[in-house]
Amino acid sequence: MTDPQTEEQVAAYRAELRAVGRNQRLAGFGLVVLGAVLVWGGTRAGGLAEIVQMAGYASLAVGWALMLAAIFLRTRYHRRRMAELDGGVG
Repeated sequence: MTDPQTEEQVAAYRAELRAVGRNQRLAGFGLVVLGAVLVWGGTRAGGLAEIVQMAGYASLAVGWALMLAAIFLRTRYHRRRMAELDGGVG
């Protein structure tokens, strides 16, 4: 039989971990979606097509960079927390 307190602690830690880098992930996701729309819509922009597509590619690049940064922050946070549980070893 499992201990309910342990399940509650795991759920609390998961919620805590989801919060790490949340703003970066959301901003990155928004920029990726915006970039995809700009790249797709750039073909219909007439004389501004090249500028709109370049803005779309820049948005995609920054968005993915933010998402990767959020993954890095979350992984680093998790490693630190696990090291705390192991008594500082690791």
